Amino acid sequence: MVWSVAVAALLVVLARADAQVHVIDLTADSDSRYKIAGQRVPEITVKAGERVLLRVTAHRGKSWNRDGSIHGFTLLRAKDRSKVEGWDLLFKAGTQEFTLTAPTEPGEYEVVCTVICSEEHEGMHMKFTVLP
Repeated sequence: MVWSVAVAALLVVLARADAQVHVIDLTADSDSRYKIAGQRVPEITVKAGERVLLRVTAHRGKSWNRDGSIHGFTLLRAKDRSKVEGWDLLFKAGTQEFTLTAPTEPGEYEVVCTVICSEEHEGMHMKFTVLP
């Protein structure tokens, strides 16, 4: 009886933890653009320190890295273009998930692709906002 109560309590805690994850579905497309369903201009907004599940579907562009990476996702601070630790990702073709923690510093950031995926590569970026 005590064991089943402990297991039930643990399941409630785990369910609450999963419910608090901000899921972001992103496409890194073959036209060298990030896309988010329902957004004409893709933009990500999160809360400072929030847990994030980034679910990415990546489609091969015209070129890719030797390691098979077809797109990148690096988060830069807008004020000085410095990289945010833990937010330097490489995508292979297909769908993959990354569990991350949003930056703790509120403000404006920029996501950039770090794989030269086509001649349109320079246009593969988007706004990323961290709210307090």
